[in-house]
Amino acid sequence: PVEDRWERCFECCVKCLGVLPYASLFATILLYAGVALFCGCGHEALSGTVTILQNYFEVVRAPVETLDVLTMIDILKYVIYGVAAAFFVYGILLMVEGFFTTGAIRDLYGDFKITACGRCVSAWFIMLTYIFFLAWLGVTAFTSLPVFMYFNIWTICQNTTVVEGANLCLDLRQFGKGGPGWRPVLCLIVFQLDMTFHLFVCALAGAGAAVIAMVHYLMVLSANWAYVKDACRMQKYEDIKSKEEQELHDIHSTRSKERLNAYT
Repeated sequence: PVEDRWERCFECCVKCLGVLPYASLFATILLYAGVALFCGCGHEALSGTVTILQNYFEVVRAPVETLDVLTMIDILKYVIYGVAAAFFVYGILLMVEGFFTTGAIRDLYGDFKITACGRCVSAWFIMLTYIFFLAWLGVTAFTSLPVFMYFNIWTICQNTTVVEGANLCLDLRQFGKGGPGWRPVLCLIVFQLDMTFHLFVCALAGAGAAVIAMVHYLMVLSANWAYVKDACRMQKYEDIKSKEEQELHDIHSTRSKERLNAYT
C-alpha cells in the first residue's frame, strides 16, 4: 500500500537524519564559506593591487630571473588556487570522518566497528586540523597587513582632502614603501580605487571564518575522539564480560553433565 511506502520512507529519512553529524556539517559549511570568501576576494584584491602598481606607481615587471613584487603577487595567486582545492578535499574528508565516527558511536555493535585504525585516523585528523589552525592564524595575520596599510592611506587622504583640498598627493616613500622610481599618487585616485581595500577586508573576514571553522573542527574531533575511546573501553569490557559468562556457562554445563553421568 501507498501508506506503508510513505511510512518506510519517513522512517528511512529519520534514520538518516539521526546519523547526520550536525556539528561537522556546520563546521564544513563555515569552512567552505570562509575559504571561498578568502580565495575569491583575495584573488581579485591581488589583481587590483597589480593594476594600482602598474598604472599609478609605474611598477614594471622585472626579468624572469628576478623576483619582483608582481612576480610575488602571481605566486600568491597560485597559492590561493592550491588552498581552495586542498581545503575543498579536506572538508569532504572531515565530513566523511564525522559520518563514520557518529555511526561507530551510535551503532557500536552494528555495521561500524571501532578499531585501532579508526582511532589512529581520528588522532591524525586532530593533529592535522591543529596544524591548519595555526596556518590559518598566520594567513589571517598576513592578510591584515594590506588592510592596515590601505586603511592608513585612506584615512590620511580623507583627512588631508577635507582640510586642505582635493589635489594633494601622497608619497608612500615617506613610509618606507616602494622604490626610488615610484611617484606620488593623488589622494583622489585612492578614493577611486578603494574597492581593492574592501576586497582585502572581505578576504580577511574569510580567513577569520576559516579560523573559527578550524576551532570548531578541533572541538568536534576532540569530542569524537573521547567518545570513541570510551566506546572502545566499553566494547572491551563487554567482550571480557561475555567471555566470562560463556566460561561460567560451560563450567556449569560440564558439572551438570558430570552429575548426570554419576547419577546414571
